Amino acid sequence: MGFGTIKINLEEQLKKSGLSKNKFAQRAELQRTQLNHYLSGDISLLDRAVLGRMCTVLQCRIEDILEFIPPQE
Repeated sequence: MGFGTIKINLEEQLKKSGLSKNKFAQRAELQRTQLNHYLSGDISLLDRAVLGRMCTVLQCRIEDILEFIPPQE
């Protein structure tokens, strides 16, 4: 039985913001490697504090960054 997955749409929000990856990482207090993992979706555990900083810097809602993809039947 599949449970679906969470898709990270950070790249789209970052493009909308007009910030460079370096400027965004600096403002959100992220290491560049950490940012790259979020951008590639290569994250196994989501950090609420990191997501909060991302939303604050991007002036967006969590739903703009995270998307639930239901399981395929």
